[in-house]
Amino acid sequence: MSFTRRTFLLGAASGASVLVVTACTVDAGPAPTATPTNTPSGSVPAPAGMARSAWSSDSFARGSVSYMAVGSTVEHRDALGQPLLDRVFFAGEATSADHPGTVIGAQLSGNRAATTLADAGSSAERVAVIGAGAAGGEAARVLSLRGYDVVVIEARNRVGGRIHSRTDDSWPLPVELGAWRLSPASDGDILSELARLDISSVALEGATGESIFRSPSAEIEADPVGAPAVATALGWARAQPRDQSLESSLDASGAAAAAAGSDTGEVSGAELLEQYLHRLSTLYGAEASDLSSWFTTDDGAPPILVTGGFTAVITDALDGVETFLSTTVLGVSYNDRSVSLRLGTGESLTVDRVIVTVPLGVLQDEGMEFDPILPFAHRTAIAALGMGTIDTVWLRFEEPFWTTDATAWSLVGTDDDITTWFNLEPLTGEAVLVGIVGGEAARRMEALDDDELVASLRQTLAPFAS
Repeated sequence: MSFTRRTFLLGAASGASVLVVTACTVDAGPAPTATPTNTPSGSVPAPAGMARSAWSSDSFARGSVSYMAVGSTVEHRDALGQPLLDRVFFAGEATSADHPGTVIGAQLSGNRAATTLADAGSSAERVAVIGAGAAGGEAARVLSLRGYDVVVIEARNRVGGRIHSRTDDSWPLPVELGAWRLSPASDGDILSELARLDISSVALEGATGESIFRSPSAEIEADPVGAPAVATALGWARAQPRDQSLESSLDASGAAAAAAGSDTGEVSGAELLEQYLHRLSTLYGAEASDLSSWFTTDDGAPPILVTGGFTAVITDALDGVETFLSTTVLGVSYNDRSVSLRLGTGESLTVDRVIVTVPLGVLQDEGMEFDPILPFAHRTAIAALGMGTIDTVWLRFEEPFWTTDATAWSLVGTDDDITTWFNLEPLTGEAVLVGIVGGEAARRMEALDDDELVASLRQTLAPFAS
């Protein structure tokens, strides 16, 4: 058989943080766009550059990150990670019970799957890893160290999966269109890896003017309402006999009513709670009406942002590993002796064992066929877990049009879809704003063309104009 092999350049690789993995079908991946048309919009100038993601419409992902939907359990994640006949193994953030929806969860799942496979097999065997994201990269690295003959098969024309760093001469720093937010509490190992590879990151904790909450008519420096209201609702829900949505728990516990009755003197409590839920959607990719009250958490710590190109972590893991890009896997046939992979080229590849790291969204979309059909426990898990959407928009300006030094911006009391922004100027010296949007708002944003999106965002950012 013959693969079309593509090489990948370290210089084109870069960044990440919260979610991960990769898939298999036709690439509709996110990419920086050309400078949009200058559309008049008050005192906010047209950006000199814009880049955007569109993960829900990406056929290799069908979303950004898995989440615990109402009625799903940790056992569903465990079930999804169970091997088939010790021939087909599964990895990816959706199979991680301890760190779902994160880069570290994906890496740990890849390590787990590779270790389990190595214990079941022999280093004389040939093994395929489907997907060159964080899980696939780690699985391939571990198997190579154990002496296995490993081939990585990636549908995209790049490595990284839902970590997608792009470099361009017109941008002063790598653009992160996928995961790029790290938790200071749980991502110590990744931060050490970034330091080893000399990949820059910046912490919002302690940054000058760390955050502001701004409405069209007022501004406050902290939200005293959102986090306590959600904490009250979650505490109440976990004492109930059945799981329910966060939205239902906010109402039934009285937390939503209490928030609406609070008065900050500047911004209404109801509006602050609404913005807090918008921010949660940028972590889970889902609405409060979809999130399980039993499994939703938020450590509330300001994130660490990767600014030096996180995809380099994946290229480093795959160094020396045979990797084929632009090669889709459409089907996996397995028995107790071998595994046959049906490729988008019309060819097939037979290996001794395989690790599948495609995203949950691809499995839900039936983007890969299994023969025999997946066991009931796997199918139940795929149906029960949720796949959320988190998108980013990067805007580059010739110079700041804002005067605030705050690095985290929250819009309150507006109908705008993107209400959570990061101001990179105090952190990197570059006049770059990054908007984060999740859930239904992200899918609405994906429906806009570039000109429509830029015009909308110039109106959105008007409260921050100097």
